[in-house]
Amino acid sequence: MKFTLSDDCERFVSFPPGHLYSSKQGGLRRWYNPQWFLEKIPSTPYDPFVLHEAFEKAVLKRLMTDVPFGVLLSGALDSSLVAAVACRYLAKSEAARQWRSQLHTFCVGLEGSPDLKAAREVADYLGTHHHEFHFTVQEGIDALEEVIYHVETYDVTTVRASTPMFLMSHKIKSLGVKMVLSGEGSDEIFGGYLYFHKAPNKEEFHQETCQKIKGLHLYDCLRANKSTSAWGIEARVLFLDKEFIKTAMDIDPGWKMV
Repeated sequence: MKFTLSDDCERFVSFPPGHLYSSKQGGLRRWYNPQWFLEKIPSTPYDPFVLHEAFEKAVLKRLMTDVPFGVLLSGALDSSLVAAVACRYLAKSEAARQWRSQLHTFCVGLEGSPDLKAAREVADYLGTHHHEFHFTVQEGIDALEEVIYHVETYDVTTVRASTPMFLMSHKIKSLGVKMVLSGEGSDEIFGGYLYFHKAPNKEEFHQETCQKIKGLHLYDCLRANKSTSAWGIEARVLFLDKEFIKTAMDIDPGWKMV
């Protein structure tokens, strides 16, 4: 016999990110209160060296592991930078070479997908051990019910993006890999989506990036977390490192605009 939350609960809500629950204090309370959450327009000038150092620290922090790992590589700037920093670390660290001498990268797409081509070019340039996975439209359709079950949303864009990631995670799991680095969060932090080009001013640009980050748990992070964990893989999202977000979101948004 199946039971649902509605059978036993008068009211239930999602547990929001950055919160803790205390029955003594009367419910949920936000503990993560970064300055950018207030959506005030920052004025710190862009310093590439400061941003570079924060990014490398975020990557290296997430390379602390004793299990086989790799990088999800789409060939776009965000995942390519992650792979580049990880490769540099592996070349220097004896401990990091315990599994393989080369960093493993993974990409998935339909036959002839531009992502596959771009990822292959980056992997060849960096010298990674690259794994290219293909799926068909029918395989994607066949997986939909299972994808929706695991990601727990009917949001069309999220389900569509989750499907190839879900199929890829299954194949990555078969290789014995238990952790992957992923590039979620970069487009939200830096305004990387195409419509950001039409931002009328830096104030609205910054407010939109804040709103996008606040909603990540409902969309991109939901996809990355649940599509991989469905197969027992841990996805680590270094762009969402608290210190890196602070550094990136303190930059005057005028520097981020096209």
